[in-house]
Amino acid sequence: MSKNFALVGAAAALAVVMSSAVYAKVPASEVAKLGSSLTPMGAQKAGNGKAPSTGLGIPDWTGGITKADIPKSYTKAGQHHPDPFASDKIVFSIDSKNLSKYADKVPVGVQALLKTYPETFRLNVYPSHRSTSAPNFVYKNTKDNAGRTELLPTGVKNVYGGAPFPILTGTSAEKAKQAIWNHVLRWRGVYVVRRASEVAVQRNGAYSLVTSQQEIYFKLDDPSLSLKDMSNIVFYYLSFVKAPARLAGGAVLVHESLDQKEMPRQAWGYNAGQRRVRRAPNLAYDTPIAAADGLRTADDTDMYNGSPDRYNWKLLHDEPVEMFIPYNSYKIDAPDVKYADMLMKGHVNPDVQRWELHRVWVVEADLKEGERHLYSKRVFYIDEDSWQVAVVDQYDSRDDLWRVSIAYIKNFYEVPTQWTALDAFHDLRAKRYHVQQLDNEEQSILDFSQPAPGERYFHPAALRRRGN
Repeated sequence: MSKNFALVGAAAALAVVMSSAVYAKVPASEVAKLGSSLTPMGAQKAGNGKAPSTGLGIPDWTGGITKADIPKSYTKAGQHHPDPFASDKIVFSIDSKNLSKYADKVPVGVQALLKTYPETFRLNVYPSHRSTSAPNFVYKNTKDNAGRTELLPTGVKNVYGGAPFPILTGTSAEKAKQAIWNHVLRWRGVYVVRRASEVAVQRNGAYSLVTSQQEIYFKLDDPSLSLKDMSNIVFYYLSFVKAPARLAGGAVLVHESLDQKEMPRQAWGYNAGQRRVRRAPNLAYDTPIAAADGLRTADDTDMYNGSPDRYNWKLLHDEPVEMFIPYNSYKIDAPDVKYADMLMKGHVNPDVQRWELHRVWVVEADLKEGERHLYSKRVFYIDEDSWQVAVVDQYDSRDDLWRVSIAYIKNFYEVPTQWTALDAFHDLRAKRYHVQQLDNEEQSILDFSQPAPGERYFHPAALRRRGN
């Protein structure tokens, strides 16, 4: 055998080993734990054995919010959600003075916010409720995914309608990427329509609303389809600016792909003044979002989205760890809370925030050598029950903590799905922040009740038709 032939053979063998490691399936014995010792989404069913009333207890998961738990005052789709836990009282608060007592349970970025705003920012800790729930077909799909979904270098395959990797397997890097894909592809309903505002709150507290109507069709989660109907599309997103007048009529359309190396994200913009539709090829990675006044990048949206290819990923702990994160955030988007009262200098009013102790997966992403991004490192705190990213620490090119993103999680129990009532993106140095999903002063919030339109509805030509 020639030396060259032997080298080729060895390389081929190594490729097979590496491929099998990436594509390794979860053993059937582990999959069987979903719905028994594990929740249907892969979390530990058992709590931590401490009383939730102490603020340091995590209860057992017993199904999350079900129809029986929905307040009777919730009567129609798109209605603001009555708080199922409105009778709960604050157990204790964490501020800059007592932070050292709880520091091991507070995300690093949140600790920085407490230190940056010592007089005004605090975490009001309430009893924990494991409210995450989803339809039974999502649980079934998630269990099926556990035995078939494959992790690719820049995407996944054989996934449909649920968490792709409810049981993390493989190396630290593989588990970390699986966890972040669980966030990116998590269940959020099938078709949603919402009217909401976003603001950039300046250092002096000034802000100006940008209001838009958004429509999202999550094709990957459509129960009228099946695995064989899945293409490389995750969802279609369409947004039209309604106010202020100088921006009204402008629009964005996104076709989000599953493997963005195979097919990059496709995006188009419509300029109402020019009445022209143009491709937006750079709406990805660290492209700044204009409405955010430079405080949010394209891949900050929804805490993280898009291809993971510019980072090296690792899991910081072998198991989920206990952390205080925003949860059951019904008060923060209640209609009696006005924007002027909510949007304080530097941060959202802590009086409308609710923090609970939950278990989270902690994932670190470090920028690859030779790649470019505003953030050299990101640390994600991912809720074990829902796979929703709750908090993100973002570091600059000098590896200094720079920005902190916070998702205020709640259960949209009419679906049901765990999503966010509000997302906030903080710049610690500039002492400014950006907020998305403001809908307190709107007549309705996310409406999941309308039938999903066909894919033709999300054709680029729709931008011009709708803009006119």
